[in-house]
Amino acid sequence: MGNIHTVGPNEALIVSGGCCGSTKRVTTVGGWSWAWWLVTDVQRLSLEVMTLNPQCDSVETSQGVPLSVTGVAQCKIMKADELLHTASEQFLGKTVNEIKATILQTLEGHLRAILGTLTVEEVYRDRDQFAALVREVAAPDVGRMGIEILSFTIKDVYDDVQYLTSLGKAQTAMVKRDADAGVAEANRDAGIREAECQKSAMDIKYSTDTKIEDNSRMYKLQKANFDQEINTAKAQAQLAYDLQAAKIRQKIRNEEIQIEVVERKKQIEIETQEVLRKEKELDATVRLPADAENYRIQMLAEGKGTQTIQKAQAESEKVKKLGTAEASAISSVGKAEAERMRMKAAVYKQYGDAAIMSIVLDALPKIAAEIAAPLAKTEEVVLIGGQDNTTGEVARLVGQIPPAVNALTGVDLSKILGKIPGATLSTVTPVK
Repeated sequence: MGNIHTVGPNEALIVSGGCCGSTKRVTTVGGWSWAWWLVTDVQRLSLEVMTLNPQCDSVETSQGVPLSVTGVAQCKIMKADELLHTASEQFLGKTVNEIKATILQTLEGHLRAILGTLTVEEVYRDRDQFAALVREVAAPDVGRMGIEILSFTIKDVYDDVQYLTSLGKAQTAMVKRDADAGVAEANRDAGIREAECQKSAMDIKYSTDTKIEDNSRMYKLQKANFDQEINTAKAQAQLAYDLQAAKIRQKIRNEEIQIEVVERKKQIEIETQEVLRKEKELDATVRLPADAENYRIQMLAEGKGTQTIQKAQAESEKVKKLGTAEASAISSVGKAEAERMRMKAAVYKQYGDAAIMSIVLDALPKIAAEIAAPLAKTEEVVLIGGQDNTTGEVARLVGQIPPAVNALTGVDLSKILGKIPGATLSTVTPVK
């Protein structure tokens, strides 16, 4: 029976042994491998970067000055098959810390050896060169263990005898001295140079001012010319724009007029169609019903006229017959009245004045009543005059009665009373 083992890219899988006493070794990085139980040995080796801090304390330089140096190194096991086999032979079964300790001792040994061949100034001033030298010397040794130095840098350099401090002070004093001298020389040279520069600056300034004025005058002239050209171009462009705008507006107006003409024509056509529609509608809703109503009324009028004529003829016949009857009746009444008057006249003729007198006497009360009727509504009668005038007025009134009777009846009352014995109409004698 067996089992499958897998590893990532940061780890190497070493499978040793096998069935039938095989001594074959299989190395796998970032993959899988098959291992038999009991007869196969499976081990893992880390390929991750290892950070080391080599340190050398109080190592004498070539000048005999003890220095202490610390550095930082980045190392890892190489993945090449041959080098990986070499590393597995060297470090298989060890922990990462044990591998770091081995590499660290190798780096510190080379660091001590190289530090003894250099002066303090060489170590202090050129740390990069010192680190490169250490890496160059140590690389073959750690490479034979399957280890690759990725980087090596010097972290710190110091001593316990104040050599670096004194070296720094002397160097500082020297630098200060050189700096003071340099500053003095620089100030001197600066003053000279400043005066020369001021002179040159004034010359250049005057020349520059002159050129500036010339250039300013030329600029103003050119600007005036340019402004004139620009204004001319602007005016021409504005005129051209206005002309083009007027042309475009004219075209637009012509198009609008054409549109209005078309719209007016369409409107006229629509109004014409509307007139025709209204005429047809008028024919359908007014004229034809009016014609029908006129025909109906004409027929009714003709019928009514015939009826009226017949009715008038009947009424005429009726009136004619009624008139004939009334004429006959009137004729009969007239004949009877004439006969009555004739007989009455014969009676009057037979009896003469006595009959007439009787009639007059019968009519007198009525006449007196008619005469007295207006006086019945009078409360009193006042006669204005003297004693002789009152009697005269009464006599005058009584004297007017016979003419009044004669006018009303045609009978002369004075003549009739004169024929009656003892009856006279004498004049009223006024009483005094």
